[in-house]
Amino acid sequence: MEEARSVIERLARIEELKRRGALPLEILSEIRSLLAEGEAWLAAERVGAEQAETARAEEALDSCRARLASSLIAERREVGTGTAL
Repeated sequence: MEEARSVIERLARIEELKRRGALPLEILSEIRSLLAEGEAWLAAERVGAEQAETARAEEALDSCRARLASSLIAERREVGTGTAL
């Protein structure tokens, strides 16, 4: 249950950062932490659960990992070409 609470609190922090107009790197840092907390939550849910019960959550985390990796690659390209903000 603590893992779920951590994820919910992290989501609230990310929303607050967006409302404040925080820098993308600050939001990205929170998203990285969110991904780690989501993985911890999933690991806790796996205990005693069948794979089908956690499959959707695993797919969502895989999607988040892929999007984060794509964002980092795009950011590095922008920094390398001097187009980053």
